[in-house]
Amino acid sequence: MPGIGFSPDKMLQARIFASADSHRYRLGAHCGALPVNAPRCRVHHYPTDGAMRVTPNMLHGVAYDEPNAFDDPAPASAYREPLLKRSGDRDRHDHRVGNDDDGQPRALFRLLGAAQQQRLVADIAAAMGRLPRAIVDRRLAHFDKIDPACGAGVRKALDIG
Repeated sequence: MPGIGFSPDKMLQARIFASADSHRYRLGAHCGALPVNAPRCRVHHYPTDGAMRVTPNMLHGVAYDEPNAFDDPAPASAYREPLLKRSGDRDRHDHRVGNDDDGQPRALFRLLGAAQQQRLVADIAAAMGRLPRAIVDRRLAHFDKIDPACGAGVRKALDIG
């Protein structure tokens, strides 16, 4: 539909990429052709053959590139994404400023009971057991930020005090 574009919100931008990527990973390259995922109106596009295809291949014999010499469909300028109008100064945004990367894991760790915390740190330690010491130390610094008890529990499970 004309006038619809992607949001400039950084989380929604990430989801634009991640959602389609996860569908392709789970279902294959033609995940959009599955009846449950397919648009209600027919869409003309170039990826027509290949694995996981649920409709007949080469429905109309189109070429795989655009522009081409066969008068195949081309993008209509009426349906371009609208310009994102902005005013004022712009600069690169440092996405790390103001982010609280430890808040959610901290809340989860503190929500767990003592037995669940023990199982969690044991599982973490088991996964970290074969890592080089430099990487273990960096990971432990993250666990200390989450909760000192989490870092101490992983150290104790790794027997590195």
